[in-house]
Amino acid sequence: MNFIELREKYPDFSYNWHNIEENENEYKLSFEFEIKGLSKFNPIWVIPKKNNHNPNKALLENLVFNLGMAELVSYWKITCSPNVTIKDIKLNQEQIDWWKKLYFYGLGEFFYKNNIKTNIRDFMNISTGTTLLSKADINENFKGALVPIGGGKDSIVTLDVIKDDFKENMCYIINPRGATTETAEAAGHSKNQICNVKRTLDKNMLELNKKGFLNGHTPFSSIVAFSSLIVAYLNNKKYIVLSNEASANESTIYEEEVNHQYSKSYEFEKDFNSYVEKYILGDIKYFSLLRPISEYQIAKHFAKLPKFYKIFKSCNVGSKENKWCANCPKCLFVYIILSPFVSKKDMINIFGEDLLEKESLKETMEMLCGIQKNKPFECVGSRDEVNTAICETIKKCEANGEELPLLYKYYKTTKKYEEYKNKENTYNTFYNAENNVPEHYLELLKKSEII
Repeated sequence: MNFIELREKYPDFSYNWHNIEENENEYKLSFEFEIKGLSKFNPIWVIPKKNNHNPNKALLENLVFNLGMAELVSYWKITCSPNVTIKDIKLNQEQIDWWKKLYFYGLGEFFYKNNIKTNIRDFMNISTGTTLLSKADINENFKGALVPIGGGKDSIVTLDVIKDDFKENMCYIINPRGATTETAEAAGHSKNQICNVKRTLDKNMLELNKKGFLNGHTPFSSIVAFSSLIVAYLNNKKYIVLSNEASANESTIYEEEVNHQYSKSYEFEKDFNSYVEKYILGDIKYFSLLRPISEYQIAKHFAKLPKFYKIFKSCNVGSKENKWCANCPKCLFVYIILSPFVSKKDMINIFGEDLLEKESLKETMEMLCGIQKNKPFECVGSRDEVNTAICETIKKCEANGEELPLLYKYYKTTKKYEEYKNKENTYNTFYNAENNVPEHYLELLKKSEII
């Protein structure tokens, strides 16, 4: 459906309310959003109680309201209504601008794919209510880390790096599936050290998507951020330890600010910490442990953890069936980045086939390495990392007298190979100084010999 026509037909969107229900076992968080004249939406979160923590009620209200603000954009994008009303709760202009920045850049892929031409000033006008939510002044003993687990290699590397703090750490999983649960268990975490949260999307949104209303990528990692803040607070965790690497900052679209991974970027990480500290609470720090390093270094370390080879899965296409689809950009990227460090036999055991022998993935490889200018809309490494990994694998094959796979035979005929074949590999000693990693965790990274 047409962006302009939908905005004219459905000009008004509202965040009507948030609600917290509590029993002895769990918290149930519910929200209501509404597109006037079309539908209401009631997403629900269920968070289990893992201890006897008696939370500050005002703080919990503030935390839950802000999770609703992160959820809002998933429902707003159906019609992109120009007028957004936050009923009851008051936000100042700085807060309004903060949310508009997250929505606008977090929806960069959505705007691009739907050919929507707009700007950060005009895409949305936010008006708010009268009730102020104040920052909480609490005195609690926060310690240890909450680690969001996605089921891929990155969070596995994070768990391995911080294993010295094992007793104080907790895994956080949204809508558990095979890879996420098995990762936490293989890392040794007991049921009490794993917080499995259930997030339920409103079925009305799914029905409207089927009918052809606007649909596309939203900044899911911002939802992870605000929900993990609630879980960290309820479980007295001092740190939320993400697994976003340096290459999450790279734009997906060449020479444009369209980043599939915007809410995994360092810019969002800084913005989030500033917002939380100013408006919610100052006792919990959110950072990515892997921000100082590259996908190449992550892959190199992961290769030393063979017990996770058959467990990890980061393919979105195959996620519901807990498998690698072996046909998408994410699968090919992971295959490429691991190949310098993991044997061909092990790679085939992991993925079920040799992805480098698939002619159908030739164009995908071109997008990953920059032969084509735009990267796939997936959470993948930088173009430079991909080219480096390909060249390292070619060197390994040739040194061992092995025949090159189909895709790499083709790669050797391209200008990218000529550009990279003698280029110094800087990733073994790579360090990205733009990070928020506390000193204790930097020391753990050094101890793991990643940096």
